[in-house]
Amino acid sequence: MTTVLVTGGAGFIGSHTCVELLEHDYDVVVVDDFSNSSPQALTRVEKAAGRPIAALHEGDLRDGTLLKRVFESHPIDAVIHFAAKKAVGESVALPLEYYDINVSATTSLLRTMLAHDVHRLVFSSSCSIYGQTETVPLDETEPPSPTNPYARSKWFCENIIADACLRYPELTAVALRYFNPVGAHASGLLGEDPRGVPNNVMPYMMQVAIGRRPELQVFGGDYPTEDGTCVRDYIHVMDVADGHRVALGRLSSGFDVFNLGTGIGTSVLGLVGAFEEACDVTIPARVVERRAGDVPKLIADPGKVAGAWGWRAGHDLHAMVRDAWHFQRLNPDGYETELSLTSGSPS
Repeated sequence: MTTVLVTGGAGFIGSHTCVELLEHDYDVVVVDDFSNSSPQALTRVEKAAGRPIAALHEGDLRDGTLLKRVFESHPIDAVIHFAAKKAVGESVALPLEYYDINVSATTSLLRTMLAHDVHRLVFSSSCSIYGQTETVPLDETEPPSPTNPYARSKWFCENIIADACLRYPELTAVALRYFNPVGAHASGLLGEDPRGVPNNVMPYMMQVAIGRRPELQVFGGDYPTEDGTCVRDYIHVMDVADGHRVALGRLSSGFDVFNLGTGIGTSVLGLVGAFEEACDVTIPARVVERRAGDVPKLIADPGKVAGAWGWRAGHDLHAMVRDAWHFQRLNPDGYETELSLTSGSPS
């Protein structure tokens, strides 16, 4: 059995990845500061997986004393690094905070890993580093051109990790540039429940559907796309979680980058329509001004990961919206909804 440290393990993708790891007999240690997540997510993780996590350490990865304690307390074999701030619009308003948190946390983590002879890392990157490009779909050879501080912070981290792998041949790492994760765990126990106003379209739309917000604001209706709204490659969060688990077993030497996506583009209004059709719920939507840092189209070419690992996304758009709505209906107040530990469902 391998012990994996998951940073940001209570977050949306981190929590679903913890379930995936536990179900495949990994031991899981989590570090999270809960700045955009809830401790309740980890209770749900354990219930969904039917196994406990090995340990939770609350705190900031920039705290070297905390990290030293984590690595000295557990026989960590590998790390999956999710912990980061991730809102595009917020990063434009708070660039120094984004660089400090995202980049400094990564360098702190790498130093501690090397000091404790831990040499396997899966880094949660982002398709946003491709930036403003006319290439559709995008493969890993596309030159990065990030358009906002969040995306640039992810690109900086990739370079830092790549340089570390050159300097320390024993270190091996993979960066997964996943596209737009949506959906939820099929049980309805886990889903996307950000603190405050959601920055991503799916959780915002779910809160409109459940009655917590009056309408969905669609940022921009004049992009050069079929209906004028941004086109994205939406991928089920459980596929993203599966990709991170598979990456652990594929680490070999040096540094490499892989896209995780479906290769299928869906506009924001197309996503709304798919949800309304699949879930029989009407979403009031209003087009507003563009959001700083957004690009018209981001669609993955997932050919590299398919060729190297035989990995492909397994969920379609219908499953994505169905599972997201299942979580929201069972959890109208998100993780504040009381969890029934006897019935197996939130109540």
